[in-house]
Amino acid sequence: MSNFVRVAKTTEIADPGRLLLEVEERIVVLLRVGGEYFCLDDVCTHDGGPLSDGRLDDHALACPRHGAKFDIRTGKALTMPATVDTAAHEVKVEGDDILVRMCEPGELARRSAAPVAKTPAAIAPAVSVVEESQNPMPVQSPTMTAISGNQAGGVQSLSEDLVREELKKVIDPELFVNIVDLGLIYNVDLLPANEGKTNCKIDMTMTSPMCPAGPQMIANSKQVLGQLTGMGEVEVKIVLDPPWTPDKMTQEARDQLGIF
Repeated sequence: MSNFVRVAKTTEIADPGRLLLEVEERIVVLLRVGGEYFCLDDVCTHDGGPLSDGRLDDHALACPRHGAKFDIRTGKALTMPATVDTAAHEVKVEGDDILVRMCEPGELARRSAAPVAKTPAAIAPAVSVVEESQNPMPVQSPTMTAISGNQAGGVQSLSEDLVREELKKVIDPELFVNIVDLGLIYNVDLLPANEGKTNCKIDMTMTSPMCPAGPQMIANSKQVLGQLTGMGEVEVKIVLDPPWTPDKMTQEARDQLGIF
């Protein structure tokens, strides 16, 4: 078991306030809220980004990149897209000294007698995931929706609106939200081609430059659009400028992820 380590003075942190520290070769963020002190790893478990610059609302700290929220008392992941807890650490004050004992993820959650606040933001994503797992043919499964094809292609002419509507069948497998509502589709170009076909060029971005789901979403996009009547070649180009930010999401996506 790790020992307590002196990390700061009480005079070094305002109330509310935060400090970014290195403790036992780990980067942590120390927070002061309502006269109490909390400490957790400066890591969002969704994509490894830092939490220290995120918005603090009561005891919930939001990742500034994708909006995942963590309980600063226990490290518990409160909202999607995070599904794994970050590590929270034990804090005590001796005189003017703040001491921290490094803990493993989930350790404080198991020991804590205080219930984690169950806000609507924390509850909604969990309910949607359960409902999907109980549905034998989930609408939001990238594989299932990709092979379902276009049910209206025979009666609708190709248009940007139709392309975007079809792309809603492609789901980000990490966030469980379609790529259109996530704001990943920057541009759609339809170009005349041979034999009465129409080629489609799409500019798509990613929620983070190293998103591992990129190849899957590109392939699913091509498969979905390729089944539209009259569709020729489909080209999907990944663009990272401007970078994706949560404000590009629709209200439906924000509601689904519990971001307010």
